[in-house]
Amino acid sequence: MIKFKKLIIQLSLLPFLFGVCLAQSAPPEPQPKPLKIGVVLSGGGARGLAHIGVLEWFEQHRIPVHFVAGTSMGGLVGALYAMGMSPEEMRNFLKGQKWEELLSAGTSFEKLSFRRKEDKRNFQSGLEIGLRKGVSLPLGISSAHYIGLLMDRTALPYYDLKSFDDLPIPFRCVATDFLKAQPVVLKDGSLSSAMRATMSIPGVFPPVERNGKVLVDGGLLNNIPTDVIREFKPDVVIAVDVGTKLGDLQTIASIVGILQQSLTVMTIDNDRRNLRLADIIIAPELGELSLLDFSPVDDIAKIGFQAAEQKTAVLSRFALSESDWQQHLAQRRAKIRTKIPVPEGLEIVGVKAEAQDSLRRKLEIHGAKQVDSAQLESDLTKITGEGRYESLDYGFTPYKSNPGGSLLEIRVREKPHAPPIIIPAVEIDGSDVNAINFTLGARTTFFDVGSYGSEWRIDAKLGFGNLFATEYFKPIGERGFFAAPRATYRRDRQGIFTGTLRLAEYEADRVGVGGDIGFLTERSELRLGYEYTRVTARTSTGAAELPALNGNLNAARIRWAFDGQDNPTIPRRGLRLTAEGRWYFSAPGATEEFPQAEVRASYFHPMSTQGSLFFAGSTGTAFGKEASPIQQFLLGGPFRFGSYNRDELRVNQYFLATGGYLHKLSQLPSLVGGNIYAGAWFEQLGTSGGFTSQFDSQQFRAAMSIGFVMDTIVGPFSIVGTRGEGGRGKVYFSLGRFF
Repeated sequence: MIKFKKLIIQLSLLPFLFGVCLAQSAPPEPQPKPLKIGVVLSGGGARGLAHIGVLEWFEQHRIPVHFVAGTSMGGLVGALYAMGMSPEEMRNFLKGQKWEELLSAGTSFEKLSFRRKEDKRNFQSGLEIGLRKGVSLPLGISSAHYIGLLMDRTALPYYDLKSFDDLPIPFRCVATDFLKAQPVVLKDGSLSSAMRATMSIPGVFPPVERNGKVLVDGGLLNNIPTDVIREFKPDVVIAVDVGTKLGDLQTIASIVGILQQSLTVMTIDNDRRNLRLADIIIAPELGELSLLDFSPVDDIAKIGFQAAEQKTAVLSRFALSESDWQQHLAQRRAKIRTKIPVPEGLEIVGVKAEAQDSLRRKLEIHGAKQVDSAQLESDLTKITGEGRYESLDYGFTPYKSNPGGSLLEIRVREKPHAPPIIIPAVEIDGSDVNAINFTLGARTTFFDVGSYGSEWRIDAKLGFGNLFATEYFKPIGERGFFAAPRATYRRDRQGIFTGTLRLAEYEADRVGVGGDIGFLTERSELRLGYEYTRVTARTSTGAAELPALNGNLNAARIRWAFDGQDNPTIPRRGLRLTAEGRWYFSAPGATEEFPQAEVRASYFHPMSTQGSLFFAGSTGTAFGKEASPIQQFLLGGPFRFGSYNRDELRVNQYFLATGGYLHKLSQLPSLVGGNIYAGAWFEQLGTSGGFTSQFDSQQFRAAMSIGFVMDTIVGPFSIVGTRGEGGRGKVYFSLGRFF
């Protein structure tokens, strides 16, 4: 009976045991496959830095990005992320950039050749007009040289990509075919040129020529490329929109506001249509942030982070587990490239054979060793500093003679508008409100006249001072030696004073020829020369206090100049020094031969990001001799002892020392200039000998000045009030020159 009961119990448990066995042998339920996420980053200039914050939030919350597409600044950030750069690395990378330099009109002043520095010193204008195909201007405010080098450097390890699908994150960016008005999706070829093309804002950067197309900023036709990301067939599309929103009556109350509103109106229909293709939209609240204000990287990125944080509820469902996230990162890191090949030679493209030979001699060292990007970019920038080329960039190209090998390729872009080059200039001296002096001038430079490397320079000025001068510069070898014959016509107008009273105006016409031999380096020039000048001088108005002169001037000279400052108009730092000595064998009005020397220097030292101390000094002497009236030193007027009238002091010996401080107040829009400063400076003047001593026995004078100076595109403009000893004071303005 007991056995029978046990059997009954066992039989009753069979269905349960059978179910357990079935459960243990059945396969586990499949886990949901992670969704593929595509991220779209819109254009928006500096506003695009908010993309970094969005991506940073994604990484902190383990949101994977499987595909990325972008336009303009979104294309740049997207490319950096696709190459494997983390958001933190991107943040530090972009904070470390000199944005003023990246967006500058051309080579920074410090990297210009000495002759190009002279151009900007003597004609202090930010304008450049070309005569290559008639009168024309550059294609953009910026030459894109520096930003091109930046992109070359970051994309260099990916030089041989077959497709942008092979990046750690598959990537696309959008440009605009400027000739056909069509959007162009960039998905292979040079990654560096793709980044340049997608953000080449017309009028700011020159267009990019790629595969026979002329490409500009993709934001013109497709600023939020959700349609492009859809080609990857992602499960989810997240669009980050940092574009400028439509403004109100207050924001369109200026020309800048009107232009920005016009651009937004033209693109907003496409933006709205493409946003409908997104599953999730993140729109950081960037307010009225300027398209070109790249300085507050952290602040802008933080706004992007906060915008993603507000979408936590919808985004968190895409988060991976910690193990899956680490696996995702490992797969991404496995595709990151850091190595670059050692080139087996150098190839230069974009210029004719003679220019290629010259450039090869300057750069050949880089084609035979591991590429040092910092040194290579410095050397390329020095070449653009010669004024011939718009930009140079670099990359690798296959070495046909050795399959598998590579050549370092230097790509040269000539200026489409120049040479020849014209630099116009305007000078206004408002130190005397009753006689404002106005001069209009220009310097024209022709390259390769007679032989490669030579220059023919023509200067012309009309107005208060008339000038026509020409010089032919001929290099001798490649070590810096040169010869420079020249010819000059000049008419100077000089005031004659007794005290503050102007007695007369004196005119001196000079027609002369001369020549120098010299030695040129990157920052200095030494010249030895001789000149012969025919001089005619007379009193044009007022009482004849100086004699009429008519005769020949014969002189030998030596001149050395050094320029280590960072700006030709209002420097922030650096030293400039010129020293010139002359021996006059004959001069109208002189009773004997006499020597003369003058030294001028200025030094600026930054005390903070906003302010600089500066010191300027000059001294001249005739070494105890009596100089001819037309060769005496003239003092007085703006920045030559401002409490006195222009040319009020005429002396044989002098020294002038100035010390002061400039503080940056604001900045002009990049289209019209640079910084605005307030400043104060003290001047100490000592004089002896000369025509002035007939009226004034005082030898030492002091003056204090305060004023505002702004660096405009047509030269530095200043408004200054100055007061000297004896109550002498002035309020004056000037345009075209500062110190």
